[in-house]
Amino acid sequence: MRVHVNLLSMFPKRLVLMAGLPLFVLWMQACKKSGDAETETLVTVQAERPEVGRISEHIMADASLAPLAQAAISPKITAPVKAFYVQRGSKVKAGQLLAVLESRDLAAQALDNKGQYDAAQALFEMQTKAQVPEDYRKAQLDVAQAKAQLELQREIAASRKQLLQQGAIAGRDYDTAVAALVQAQSAYDVAKNHLDSLKQVSSAATMQQAQGQLYSAKGKYLAAEALVSYSKIRSPITGIVTDRPLFPGETVNSGSTLITVMDTSSLVAKVHLSQTAAQRLSLGDEASIAIPGVDQAAPAKVTLISPALDPGSTTVEVWLRLDNREGRYKAGTPVRTSIVGRTVEKAIKVPQAAILTAQDGGKSVMIVAADGTARKKGVQLGIADGDDVQITQGLSGSETVITTGAYGLDEGTKVNVAKEGDDQGAAAGEKEK
Repeated sequence: MRVHVNLLSMFPKRLVLMAGLPLFVLWMQACKKSGDAETETLVTVQAERPEVGRISEHIMADASLAPLAQAAISPKITAPVKAFYVQRGSKVKAGQLLAVLESRDLAAQALDNKGQYDAAQALFEMQTKAQVPEDYRKAQLDVAQAKAQLELQREIAASRKQLLQQGAIAGRDYDTAVAALVQAQSAYDVAKNHLDSLKQVSSAATMQQAQGQLYSAKGKYLAAEALVSYSKIRSPITGIVTDRPLFPGETVNSGSTLITVMDTSSLVAKVHLSQTAAQRLSLGDEASIAIPGVDQAAPAKVTLISPALDPGSTTVEVWLRLDNREGRYKAGTPVRTSIVGRTVEKAIKVPQAAILTAQDGGKSVMIVAADGTARKKGVQLGIADGDDVQITQGLSGSETVITTGAYGLDEGTKVNVAKEGDDQGAAAGEKEK
């Protein structure tokens, strides 16, 4: 007969638990080490060595396209619109007739003023060619007659004096001859003074008066003709009609815009740059303009650099001219401009996506250390071309710089460098972290 004995039941339960506790602790530590090894973070990133080569500065700025020339045409008179000869979108040339305003009342006024001008011109001809010469000839004749009468009275007075001395006549007859001589001398003086006055003053004043009346009449006539001409609206520039708010029959007020014409054969992007950036530019510098809806940036050139700072923003206005003879681009479109500035031939450059910015504004990059971990490296930046940026201090060019996946990456994190073009691997690494 066999007897089965449960040895565990022969020992107290406390002794059993105390004997198994060390084994349990050892088992838990082993499980923890195994779990730590399994949960260690490994981030997949993209990295590359800095490129050494030429880099050109690209000065970026936002702007909007404006026409090269624009004319908001406003009439100088208030009148109803008689007829339009263009529509919105019509191409026009400088001097082309665009619209005609009602002007029958103005034409009648101009005709009245023309009559007054013709009358003044006839009066001027009559005064200058008839009246003034006639008055001058009459004054000359009066002087000649007065002079002849004076000479006669002198001879009479001299003859009477001799006769008086001879006792042939009475003294009263001689006194009468002397009185007649005085009267003849006075008449001669009056006639001569009148002739001199016509020569010096009267003739010139008469001519000036007649000429003034003629000029006044002519001025009124020309003003009336000008008002009539204002009823014909012509384009001052060659371009395209962009706005025509009224219809025939509606009244346009003097000074209000009737038609807007823009010259869009070339467009201008007006950007505002800092004084430091503007001083590095020159007329004719190459630029490009990124336009919404257009795949490739359009080429442009610097055509104006303002000689003075804007008093409000203390910036310099720079104009970029864009060829638009085909009419592909629209005025008013917001654009992103890029102007080529300084160039460095042998520059250490990295993609701009690799640059990290701290809260204090400091710049840094993440590099892959020899042990495969990410390390932060402070850098100083130089010029940028929109894709790459120059590193002036902080890198020698032999480091491996993380270009994708560095944002939010803790220093000391184990990284796995994905192969070139493996964007999905880098994205997966970011998501895993």
